[in-house]
Amino acid sequence: MWSSVRGGASRAPMSSGSMFVRYFSRKRAENVRKINPKVPPQEAYSIARSLHDVIRLHGPLTIPNTWTHALEAGVSGLQSKTHMKLMLKWMRGRKMLKLLCNQVGSSKKFFISTLPEEPQDDRSTSTAELNLQTEKPSSHLKAKRKIK
Repeated sequence: MWSSVRGGASRAPMSSGSMFVRYFSRKRAENVRKINPKVPPQEAYSIARSLHDVIRLHGPLTIPNTWTHALEAGVSGLQSKTHMKLMLKWMRGRKMLKLLCNQVGSSKKFFISTLPEEPQDDRSTSTAELNLQTEKPSSHLKAKRKIK
């Protein structure tokens, strides 16, 4: 859609057909939920647990740092760095990890970190407390009025 001016300095307005081509020529984002970890499910979950522990202990890590820490920790089941990347992507699809982007100048650094764990409430509520919470406040007032 360039005009006939030499050098291509000016552009003609885009037609709807070219907008359609431009929009649909981009690749779709990969569905990380459907990634195949290329190992049996039990082995995939054991590798994922080991990698999750490594990332949780050492904080947000880049891919190369994750690989070196995984080698030091002796994570069994990883065949290569590529396999580890595939496992990390699989873990992201399972909501075990998140990917952070940190822009440094004109380049970007990607960090992998664990999702924050939800605080567990150690208090146990008795059935009497649950019954009190389910009653309407107005029923208590009516009972008090009848007593007076």
